[in-house]
Order: sequence, then structure tokens, then C-alpha cells
Amino acid sequence: MVVLPSLFRKVPYGFFSLVFPDDCRICKTTLAEFSRVPICARCLASVAPMAADYFCVSCRTPFQNHFPLDDEGICRLCRTGTRGFDAAYCFGAYDGNLRELIHLFKYGRMKPLANTLAAHLAAALPRDRRFDVVVPMPLHWRRQWQRGFNQSELLARATARRCGIPMVNAVRRTRATATQAGLSNAMRRENVAGAFRVKRPRAIEARRVLLIDDVMTTGATASACARALKRAGAKSVALLALARVDRRLFDPANDVAETHAKAFSTAASIFPSASLFKTTEVS
Repeated sequence: MVVLPSLFRKVPYGFFSLVFPDDCRICKTTLAEFSRVPICARCLASVAPMAADYFCVSCRTPFQNHFPLDDEGICRLCRTGTRGFDAAYCFGAYDGNLRELIHLFKYGRMKPLANTLAAHLAAALPRDRRFDVVVPMPLHWRRQWQRGFNQSELLARATARRCGIPMVNAVRRTRATATQAGLSNAMRRENVAGAFRVKRPRAIEARRVLLIDDVMTTGATASACARALKRAGAKSVALLALARVDRRLFDPANDVAETHAKAFSTAASIFPSASLFKTTEVS
């Protein structure tokens, strides 16, 4: 019975394809081996850690040069205490095949991917850091009901098993928040402010918490959750995310255009009768 799985994986594809016909959901090549997820070994192995010459030593945000960092290598958000967490770690950039894997896991309901993705999470953790408890980023109950599961909880369970520490659903999302897409950093922080409440404070009191999320964009949501954990008595909170949006990839010209559009929108609300500020909606 022990050798059956390995023998089954080596069954000639001519027979395999008759019973389990499928293609890799990423590169579309024909699968030649049985797997719990329809993704080929090449695509699974293609994801790589994020690389950067300059990054904040606290939140690990990558930068194109050293100017945003002080002499100790810390960015402005961390210097001013805007971040609610004490540190942040992330495996890779939210693009390419890693983004595809996350989408298949999150929206394609491929739950078996949790163990594979958790291995990448574990690889992103510094070997000298120790934690007492793993806490998943909560979803609002309506979103979890629609999706059927919380992807961060599955990642947190797999990570907790690897680290040999308990996982606790310690935080509840008290209200549904508007989507963060398209919001400025300040608007993102305002959108999620007060959206989390710790429902099991004894489980995290005086403990080093490892907060698990799948994707980090600006860190506003994680910061709000981390603040709730600290108010409830957590000794420290570190964020561990599978991927983060790499702001270095953004086109500066688009950012300038967006800034100008917001300026005109604000002016139009102040001077609605001025023809100079009248705009037409672009679909």
C-alpha cells in the first residue's frame, strides 16, 4: 500500500488522460501526473522570492533607491509609527505565476494549494524569529459565506503546523468595508479603522503574534488588525504575507494623472458652477 501513490504517479499518460483528462490551469500544458491540484510541477516551481536592493528593514517594503530610508534602513511609515505591526515579512511579488496561484487558491477554491503556499510563507520567515501563536486575518462573515472559506485561515493552519505553534481565530471583522482598490493610503487607513475586534484576548495576551494574510498591498488592513491585537494585550505583532504588491512596478505617469484627476474632482466639488472644472465621465 505504501508504494501505490508513487506507482500511480508514473502511470503512462495515455491511460491517465482517459481517466483524469486535464490541463495545467496556468500554462495550459497537458498534465502527465496525478495531482490534487491541476497545476504542473514547472509552474509550481516557477515562483520566486521578491528581490530588492533597497528595502525597509522593518516592513520589508522594496524601494528603487535608498532615499526613502533613514540611516538605519527604516522607511517613513515605520519611523512615524503609522504601521500597526512591528515587522512584516513577505515571500514574493503579487504578479506572474504567484498571482495566478493565489487566484486559483482564493477564487478557484483550490484548497489543497494551502500546503504548497504555506511552504513559501515559511521560507519568508527569518530563522531567528520566534512566535507564540498564529492568527489569520479575518474576513467579514458575509464575504466568508460567499467564498465558503477564509483563505488566510487555511494558510495560517498550515503555517502553524510547520512552526509547531497553535493557531487561534482571535480576531473578528466587525463590519464590511468598501473595497480598497483605487483608494489612497490615507483613505485605505480610514476605510478599515475600527473594523476589527479581538474576540479571544486571553489567547493572545502577552504573546508574540504572527498575523497571516495572503496579499499585502499598502498594509493598511494588516495595520488596523495589528492595532486591535495590541490593544487587547498582544506583546508584539508581525505580519506574514504570501505576496505583496510591488509599488516599484507602478508607472509614475499614471500616479501623476491620478493625482491631477483627484485635484480637479476636489475643485469641482468646491466650485460646481465654474465651467473650468466641469468634467465628463470616461467609461
